[in-house]
Amino acid sequence: MIDYRILGPLEVSADGRVIDIGGPRQRALLAIFLLRANEPVPREVLVHELWGERPPAGARSSLEVYVSRLRKALGAAGNGRVVVTRPGGYCLQLADGQLDVYRFERLAAEGRSALAGNEPEQADASLRAALRLWRGTVLGDLSCEPFAQVETARLEELRLGATEDRIEADLALGRHADLVSELEALVATYPLRERLHGQLMIALYRCGRQAEALRPGPRPQQRHHHGNEQDHRPGTAPHPAFAHCQPPPQRHRRSRNETPHGGPPGGRPRQLYLYAEGLTKS
Repeated sequence: MIDYRILGPLEVSADGRVIDIGGPRQRALLAIFLLRANEPVPREVLVHELWGERPPAGARSSLEVYVSRLRKALGAAGNGRVVVTRPGGYCLQLADGQLDVYRFERLAAEGRSALAGNEPEQADASLRAALRLWRGTVLGDLSCEPFAQVETARLEELRLGATEDRIEADLALGRHADLVSELEALVATYPLRERLHGQLMIALYRCGRQAEALRPGPRPQQRHHHGNEQDHRPGTAPHPAFAHCQPPPQRHRRSRNETPHGGPPGGRPRQLYLYAEGLTKS
């Protein structure tokens, strides 16, 4: 059976042997078919995706040549006709499990379901297996082609969501010490992801770095909000994940070292701990 991989550079193999698909345009044709697997693709659409708004005069004939070569490359390994003719176009026939995207989406869904069912070990195993299928940017050097951009963005979003789910499972399994560096890098790369900010705060808190976990920082939505500068400038408010963890208003000003109600200064850590525990159990 042929194995197709697009979670990274386009790669096709059968029985452990890599299949040579051919040059850039023929590889692009296969990529288009894979992104529309089991769906008929009209010839006009293929011509447009391969050559753009102004295709050459012989584009239709060239397309027939590329399809013929693709059939020859895949036919023997596929035990039959893989690219079939449909009225007005062509269709790449795939079975379940032949495309790495299908396997990734199935494993990621299993991981999410296990996480929701309070089974973090099973969730972690499924999510790690899903993420191991990724070998780089979707379709590699073809990722910037117009035909690939929408699906590339969708899959990258699913990848990031699966990463967040895997981190949630790791937090539930007490692996916070191993997560801080990874989360710091992820927050720097994706500063608008609220969930990553919250996960980093929980990991820091559980590592005994309460001051860093509670340190006020810029809110992701500030980039899209234009209000009072004093109220919304970066660094003036704690992360919204901990809004309800703030101590109630005091009737008088306590000294910096005073401990109210016999608890930690400011009363925050106990409340934050309860919040953090609730997050991993939700």
